[in-house]
Amino acid sequence: MFRKRHSKKIDPAIQLQARYELNEWYRKPLGQALLEYERKELDDILSNLFGYHLLQVGILGHCHVLGQSRIHHCSLMDGDYYALANTSCKAGVLCAEPESWPIAGDSVDVVLLPHVLEFSPDPHQVLRELDRSLIPEGHLVLLGFNPFSLWYLWSLILAPWKKAPWNGNFYSMRRLKDWLSLLGFDMVYSRSYFFRPPITHPGILHKIRFLERLGQRSWPFFGGGYIMVAKKRVTALTPIRPRWRARRKFNPADAISTNMRDVEHD
Repeated sequence: MFRKRHSKKIDPAIQLQARYELNEWYRKPLGQALLEYERKELDDILSNLFGYHLLQVGILGHCHVLGQSRIHHCSLMDGDYYALANTSCKAGVLCAEPESWPIAGDSVDVVLLPHVLEFSPDPHQVLRELDRSLIPEGHLVLLGFNPFSLWYLWSLILAPWKKAPWNGNFYSMRRLKDWLSLLGFDMVYSRSYFFRPPITHPGILHKIRFLERLGQRSWPFFGGGYIMVAKKRVTALTPIRPRWRARRKFNPADAISTNMRDVEHD
């Protein structure tokens, strides 16, 4: 179903390490600055999505990002038991890999995937699990790093050091839209954010905050990160004319058993 394109292979054995490094990176000044914008985007989106069950796949910076959701039953799933035990998230927790969800089919109303595909050894399998678990008309909220940005150029420089987030696969919004379309999802909303270069000095990051407004007006597709909201389509069933059943052949044993039941009732 999915077209194969070249991307860096991620060893499943180091997937947990990469996710751990990413969450630790979110504690640093650049990660904190990005997380501030991501939380604002998530607050706006999640406050307008409804249902009975929300599932967040993957911890985002050891913090609680589901506070503005109106969905009562929220769950957080991650493959790192230690990270789950130390997160501030107040939702129920599940310890499982993003490629294998212990979730019943058609049971979740909203799924949040924060930077999960970039560090997955099999992102297509993650999306298949998403499609299986999400109810028809359910919503996916996805965060990703933008390959059409200064962040991607920075990742090419720092990738040899194999440190998150720079060692992940940066997928474009267009590519993910193609993947989701193949699974039967319609795009509802997409937006890029954080137009400052990936500078680690907190003072400089603060001084160039003006680039956020300028970027939204002048180059809105080149932010360091992006958010996408997609809706799972209802599968249209093709009516099939029922075939008449062939008349069953007479079996004497059936007649005998029926008569015996009649006798017992009498």
